[in-house]
Amino acid sequence: MTRQFVRIGVAIMVTLLALLVVWQFRVVLVYLLISLMVAATLRPLVSRLVGRGLWVRAAWILLYVLIMALFCFGLFLIGKTAIEEIQSLARTVSVQDEWQLPPWLYGTLFQYALAGQLPPPSKLFTALTGEQGELVLPAMLGFAQSLAGLLSDILVILFLSLYWIINKAHFERLWLSLLPSEQRKQARDIWRTIEPDLGAYLRSQMLHSLLAGLVLGLGYWALGSPYPILLALAAALACLIPIAGIFLALLPPLLVGLLTGVQLSLFTGLYTALVLIALGIWVKPRLFNRRWDNPILTLVILIALANTFGIVGILIAPPLSAVFHILWSLLVSHRLAAGAAAQVSDLKKRQDDLIASIQAMPEPRLPLITSSMERLTRLISRAEPILEAALPNDSDTGSPGSGK
Repeated sequence: MTRQFVRIGVAIMVTLLALLVVWQFRVVLVYLLISLMVAATLRPLVSRLVGRGLWVRAAWILLYVLIMALFCFGLFLIGKTAIEEIQSLARTVSVQDEWQLPPWLYGTLFQYALAGQLPPPSKLFTALTGEQGELVLPAMLGFAQSLAGLLSDILVILFLSLYWIINKAHFERLWLSLLPSEQRKQARDIWRTIEPDLGAYLRSQMLHSLLAGLVLGLGYWALGSPYPILLALAAALACLIPIAGIFLALLPPLLVGLLTGVQLSLFTGLYTALVLIALGIWVKPRLFNRRWDNPILTLVILIALANTFGIVGILIAPPLSAVFHILWSLLVSHRLAAGAAAQVSDLKKRQDDLIASIQAMPEPRLPLITSSMERLTRLISRAEPILEAALPNDSDTGSPGSGK
């Protein structure tokens, strides 16, 4: 009994120590996880180079470099224009002494409550920047430090992702060697099922965000918004956030409307809602198969990670939800369905033996026996296709190396 208590105590202490180590190195684990996600996203691009001739590979590499250069140049222009629009917005706020409200709200209790609770835009701007702008410099220094830290994090993640892409076979052998030999094949199959689906999910999310930003930016410009790039950039970033993204994308047009005019705010807000709903209904399902999409699980993981890692936790919550869903399907649902199918197969064998025993009985047979056997046959025939449909086949789970 004492030895058993000692083993339990040691197991608890080792578990707590492992959790403590994981918590201390949580930032490293997040970097590792994000780099694996980026590697899964970029792997199909690298796979196009495998088995190609020298000139074909050179052409593909040149095309990738050209697309990356155009993408970076586009980001530079968008960032430059967004900064100019932020400066214009700051100038507008600094001289505006009242909020723009619909005409039918003037003179109402809502206007008096808003005036009593919320200061005018100019005073709010002064409170944020200081009387002489003395708070601007510390804010700019903090923003520069955050931007430098973000760029360094992105470089670390990119280098790790390149390592996972180039040394995929070595990486697989390394982490599979940590497992018992009888579990390695199953673990390798699970990994090769998760990675393609995870990469497909992230590519669809990025494409959905870029498409939303492009369509919204053009629409804001056509509607006459003074800040089309800034609003489109905010909406594109909001689209990366699951569940609440569409509501967060509606806030900037409505808030800017309190400065530029209610009519324009309503038009831009309605346009934003229509575009995001249309993309969610008709475009996004064609970009990504939603069989691994579980909103409840995503929400739970999002709340847990947002409390610990902030925006980074919010962005990695959907991929983690998809990974957990795939693992549940492969390790639990598949096993339960296979076990149920095995039981039905055993039941059919027992049925055949019972039919053989009944046929060996002397005539006449009791009507109860005959009707019971007919009912049993009908029940088994109805249950068999349902269980076969419940079994995950290659098209549902994605066989290793199938690219799903």
